[in-house]
Order: sequence, then C-alpha cells, then structure tokens
Amino acid sequence: MSAAAATCPYTGQGSYTVLRDPDAVREVLHRPQEFSPTNALLAVTPLSAQSLRVLQKARFALPAVLASNDSETHAGIRKVVAGFFTPAKVAAMEPRIRGLAREAAASAELMVQARGTVDLVQAVAANPPAIVMLELLGLPVRDLPQLKSWSLDSLELFWGWPDADRQLELAHSAADFYRWLRELVLDSVASPEANLFKALAQHGVRTPEICSLGYFLLIAGQETTTQLISTTLFRLAEGSRGISWSEGSSATKARDLVRHVLATESSVPTWRRMALRDTELHGRPVLAGEEILLELTGNHGFPWADGGNTDPAGRDGQGPTPYGLAFGSGIHRCLGAKLAELEAVVLVHETAAALKGVRLLDSNPDWLRLLSFQAPRTVTVGRRA
Repeated sequence: MSAAAATCPYTGQGSYTVLRDPDAVREVLHRPQEFSPTNALLAVTPLSAQSLRVLQKARFALPAVLASNDSETHAGIRKVVAGFFTPAKVAAMEPRIRGLAREAAASAELMVQARGTVDLVQAVAANPPAIVMLELLGLPVRDLPQLKSWSLDSLELFWGWPDADRQLELAHSAADFYRWLRELVLDSVASPEANLFKALAQHGVRTPEICSLGYFLLIAGQETTTQLISTTLFRLAEGSRGISWSEGSSATKARDLVRHVLATESSVPTWRRMALRDTELHGRPVLAGEEILLELTGNHGFPWADGGNTDPAGRDGQGPTPYGLAFGSGIHRCLGAKLAELEAVVLVHETAAALKGVRLLDSNPDWLRLLSFQAPRTVTVGRRA
C-alpha cells in the first residue's frame, strides 16, 4: 500500500494493516458490510486459561451489542442508547458540568495553596465525567474510585500488553467490575425510574447483552473524557500548542485547544476493523480476515508513528477530516462526542480560570500508552517563587 498504510507488529503474535490516511480511514468506517467491527473489543494480548477461569467464575461475557455489533440488531439498540445523548439532553447538562468543573477547580486551587502543588488528573479530570455520565444515563452515582480503577484496569486488559502475572491481576479486577455491573443492571431494570438499562430491557435486550454494553459504555463514557481533559490540561500547562495557561481561561481558546488535541492526539487515537471478505481499498487488495488498525487522530509515542504533531494529510489538526474522525464515523460513530467535547472545554476553561499563575512542574510524566488509548497519568502543576 502507499504511505497511508504500513504493517504494524504488536506482540509478535500477528500484525495489523495500519491505515493512516484520513480518507482511507473514513472509507473503511463507511463500509461496515466489508469491514466489520467484530474485532474492536477483542483483547490485544490473548487471555490465558487462568485469566479466563477468573472471568468465567464471574459469569463474565461480552456478546456483541453495540461497538462490535455488525448484525441487524445494532440499529435498534443504538437508537435506544442515542436517546440518552440527544443534543437537547447534552445541552441541558451544561450547567451541571460547569458546576462540577468549578467545584473541582476550586478544590484544586485550595490544594495548591495548601501544598504548593496539585495533580490535575485526579483533582479535576477524574470524577466530573463519571458523575455526568451516570446522571445522564439515569444511573446512581456511587463507587467512583472503584469505577475509575476498574476502568483503567479493563482498558489495559483489553488494549494493553500485560505479562501473565499482570493479566491475571487485571482479570480479577474485571471480574469484580462485572459483578458490580450485573448488580447495577438488575437493580436498574427493576427501578421505577427511567434509565438506560431499563430502556434496553424494554427494547428486548437480555441481561447478558445489557451487561456487555454497559461494561464498555461505563468505561468509554467517562474514562476517555478524563483522558482527553488530562492531555489538554497537560498541553495547556506545557504551553507547546500556542495557547498559554492564562489564555486557557477564555472559553474560545479552551475550545480551540480541545479541538487541536482531538485532531492530533486524542484519547482514542486508533480503532480496529476486520475485512469480512476479499475486497479492495484505494487500489490495494485486502484479504478476508485481514485486521486493520485505523489511525483516527495523530498517534504519537508508538513504533509506527513518524513523530511530529501534524497529520498525514498535512492539515495540522485543521479542517473537518482529522477533527471529525476523532470520534469515528459512520454507523458506529461515538454517541457521546458532543458531550465529551463540551465537558473537556468546560473543565479546561474553568480550571485555567481558577488556578491563576500555575506552571507545569513535571514536563515528562508517565503516559498511558495502549493500542487505542493514550493520556498522561499525571498533570502536576504548582506555583514557584
């Protein structure tokens, strides 16, 4: 293939065809009958027999329901979920998002005053997206520390390269998460209050399928937004994207930076597809069973990245194609795209406004680097004399 693709080894157990050209990526996403999402949620590192036994004991099961569903049931289920993410409902959440953002930012400022330093990932970015998501879906807001920990562990289990001991540890975490989730699903379906899980049950979706959908939705609906906020705050504090910390207190500048991050290094830089049959893409033959890694946005820090901060088409994050692909495209496009962008803009804006005169104290933090997820694990800021 042309420069738009390359072969990407990932664990020595196989390879992906990596598509980097935005137009080719968009075409794959718009040809679901030929390029299936069935591999989208499969573990990158095959699960060991020991890990599988841990999961099976918890009745852990992930039948295809939404993100990996290529059957005729997808459209109806997606319509039910989309009903909780309508533009009107997202817009109505803005005052709540802003209130949570101001509360988190004020708490972070108090930490800076008391200690001289604060980690913005934990103080600002972590909890508001989880609270907003649960409230939007009509679910109880509880066990947030566990939900955040389970989310990161599950991302590593399915999109990381853990060794045998670490994988077993992650499997125990995923099993605990699944037991918690199943109880939440059963309680929510029986609840007199409207909520997503009850709506899915009324649509005819069975409990195992609701748990499967909920497992990744409760992760993607909040953890990827936390990661987007974290990366944006890091770049703002770093000052490397042409917008200073003080300028971030402008809602317009905050939006500009969030959209730049979405275009160049979003929290979900890649996604997977599999060719269902022999076909052709931009003049290149594609064989049935070929696994394809789609580069949605700039994906830096991986062996197949070419470095720099410009996308392959040379648009440097400008224009509709790279920014639009940050949330996918076609029938599986992220339903929470508008919500995630709104949350990120508000959290970044309110944090910069509340924490005046801070600077980045750790310019080289540890980063989460998984096949399809990335973000700094800490964003440490403070005031120096």
